[in-house]
Amino acid sequence: MPFRCAVLDDFQNVATDFADWSVPGEEVEVVSFTEHFGDEDELAAALADFDCVVTLRERVAFPAGLLDRLPRLRLLIASGMRNSVIDYAAAKANGVTVCGTESSSTPPVELTWALLLGLARGLVQESASLREGGPWQSTVGADLRGRRLGLLGLGKIGSLVARVGLAFGMDVSAWSANLTAARAAEVGVRLAPSKEELLAEADFVSVHLALSDRTRGLLGPVELGLMKPTAYLVNTSRAAIVDQEALLAALREGRIAGAGVDVFDVEPLPADHPMRTAPRLLATPHLGYVSRANYERYYGQAVEAIRAYLAGAPVRMLG
Repeated sequence: MPFRCAVLDDFQNVATDFADWSVPGEEVEVVSFTEHFGDEDELAAALADFDCVVTLRERVAFPAGLLDRLPRLRLLIASGMRNSVIDYAAAKANGVTVCGTESSSTPPVELTWALLLGLARGLVQESASLREGGPWQSTVGADLRGRRLGLLGLGKIGSLVARVGLAFGMDVSAWSANLTAARAAEVGVRLAPSKEELLAEADFVSVHLALSDRTRGLLGPVELGLMKPTAYLVNTSRAAIVDQEALLAALREGRIAGAGVDVFDVEPLPADHPMRTAPRLLATPHLGYVSRANYERYYGQAVEAIRAYLAGAPVRMLG
């Protein structure tokens, strides 16, 4: 019987293009699922006959209830080295080995700037107008040089975003609960005295925090109300850090100039979700991690994890 591996959320159907899934001495059957499973029952039924599952990021939760329903599952591989939606204790109790892969910080940094620049220069509106025979120039772009970029979070991704902002000649400040002035100075930016001051002063605010009980809902109606009406918000981190209803209200009422969003409270985004039609919103379907180099790393190391597991020496174990 072959070792059967399911690849979840392979929306572009490219998982087998980015790695050599052959395993010497073993027959491995790879099945890609290009559609997202909507509930646990669907997932349990679809994965019942698989020995291994490869899941992207934290889109699919593996709680105890689901793991208990997958008696054949032996290996769970998650892209990245941190995953908050896997019940590691339940995995261990069910004899499931959980492994991760490396992940590059570069793709989300680049997408952050794609969104920020797209917002600042009205690229979507101007491109659509040009193609559709609309007015020749309908927006006046926002400048970056000399403007303030406020970063919520100055970790690996936030630090790289900061350096690009500095290269554009922006005044960059940062804040997070544990950020120190010394750490900010290492990156060449200013420590904002408070989250509130950062929001009130910034022309562009970009979110680069991990989701936790402390950061969930960090930006709500009050916080968004502190932003300038000419300011833009970019979130390529986690949707739950920003109160989604408060963001929609701010966009609809024109209380901020716009937002660039790559993460949503429900993914994939339902066809009737209000984020699809919100004004002043530049949105992308969670592309932050989606790049050739990252996919080569994710799927290449997933194959490596399968080989190592079958050889009795699992690598990059999580939990």
